[in-house]
Amino acid sequence: MARQKGIIKLEGTIGDITFVKTKDGYLAKEKTGINGSRISTDAAFKRTRENAAEFGRAGKAGKVLRQAFRSIVQKSSDSRVTSRLTKEMIKLIKADATGNRGERMVLDAETEMLKGFEFNVQASLSATVVIQFTTAIDRAAGTLVVTFPAFSPQKEIEAPDGATHFKLVSGGAAINFETGVFTTATSSSAILPWTEPAVAGFALTNTITPNSTNPLFLLLGIQFYQMVNNIEYELNNGSFNALAIVMVNGQ
Repeated sequence: MARQKGIIKLEGTIGDITFVKTKDGYLAKEKTGINGSRISTDAAFKRTRENAAEFGRAGKAGKVLRQAFRSIVQKSSDSRVTSRLTKEMIKLIKADATGNRGERMVLDAETEMLKGFEFNVQASLSATVVIQFTTAIDRAAGTLVVTFPAFSPQKEIEAPDGATHFKLVSGGAAINFETGVFTTATSSSAILPWTEPAVAGFALTNTITPNSTNPLFLLLGIQFYQMVNNIEYELNNGSFNALAIVMVNGQ
């Protein structure tokens, strides 16, 4: 694609050139000469159809994961989280060693590859929270837990400028990527002063249906606030909030 320059920005199609507005600015591209019906039927485009089918499946899987944790993801994600998560899901699909091209799926066992995925690349959890927390998933009991020892916020949490308070958040879910059905639970600490000299140890426990047969995901994040006249305001629309997948049990 070519980038549009000048004062007047165009959208639409003129001749064989299509003008579009994207997150990267106003772009111009040449219209393709390939008919859609040909792509869907011509044997020469079989590989294209296979790739499209798996890309669509990856996009759907990423959407299900984001929906399962929507309440915390929407406050702690960057503008490209959808495309980045789809890219990771494509890796999972390609790891399917049993399905044929175009029919490969997100298998339960492969979901453990998602451990460490950051929902906000502008504020990674590993760089923001350096507390030596532990994680545990008990499938039989349906509990997904993050446990924190006693810690000093100023020493073990990298708070952005302007932040006076923070809250640690967690979420656990069992997700069926084939049906799109999920069960989710979330938990959080109180909103705590960043200047607190010491915080006693505690656990964030997420309880879902016991003995689930689906992959289990445990997320941990942090949200920052600024206290003004005894009211906590979310800092900079959550752009400094971190959230990551810290444990996966794919069975």
